[in-house]
Amino acid sequence: MTVGVALSAADADNQIDATVHLAREASAAGLRSAWFGQTFGADSPQLAAIVGREVPDLQVGTSAIPVFGRHPLVVSSQAQTAQAATHGRYHLGLALGTKLLTEGGFGIPFERPIARLREFLTALRQLTETGAADFHGELLTAATPVPARVPGAGAGVPLLVAAMGPQALRASGELADGILPYLAGPRALAEHIVPAVTAAAEAAGRPAPRIVALVHGVVTDDADAVRDTVAEQLAFYERIPSYARVIGLSGGTRAVDVSVIGDEGTVAAEVRRYRDAGATEVVFSGTEAAGADARRRTWALLGELAG
Repeated sequence: MTVGVALSAADADNQIDATVHLAREASAAGLRSAWFGQTFGADSPQLAAIVGREVPDLQVGTSAIPVFGRHPLVVSSQAQTAQAATHGRYHLGLALGTKLLTEGGFGIPFERPIARLREFLTALRQLTETGAADFHGELLTAATPVPARVPGAGAGVPLLVAAMGPQALRASGELADGILPYLAGPRALAEHIVPAVTAAAEAAGRPAPRIVALVHGVVTDDADAVRDTVAEQLAFYERIPSYARVIGLSGGTRAVDVSVIGDEGTVAAEVRRYRDAGATEVVFSGTEAAGADARRRTWALLGELAG
């Protein structure tokens, strides 16, 4: 099992420079991968490509690009460019997104998300593996009257989906290489998520899927105070049905209940629980919640666990 970290420097004077600096710290601490979120700010594939060039010891990935408001042809170009820039160390994460951001930001109806995900993955797989597509679905068309191959990208980009619900897990098992569950504790992984996506992959004749568990956590000796901070930071997710559901399946009532907050022994034990629940990789996010010193302490532990 590998261990990585999600990097966030959106409050820096220059987000790109600050992210590269953080990535170098992460690599020096022994972490194996760096991941970048996608909202309406920095373009995550570009950020991953830059970091991957500057810090060649790290695998890099996006977690995750919503399929609404994007097109497979454009995402394929971004992903292949990042793959070529990093010489094969880029991992593309996709997401359904949310009704709030899709309709409020893009003005696009958040309708038939699973059907859109299936069509998006089908077209994208053709594009990244062959540099061409001739896909005509109900919701998407992706055709290539001119080549869509990026020289140096190789054949294929790992495709992962931020899937946690039954239908999304089934689509991901059949059409993707793995999943990126977030705020899904070990119980939800072991009892619901891993069995569902694994069964779908087996039925489709695909290899066992990667389970990249994104875990919100930090090493600290002041767990109560940090827990209060994290509870405020994550409260947004409790209003999103898909997250509320998986938090409940994990045995929690609030998002902070599935966060990992405590000293080194506590955090190391939780990482082992994720491994035992079926995670093939663990990526920590929110490690900056208690300040820079706690972040470095967290990364030092995670680097030891990655080794």
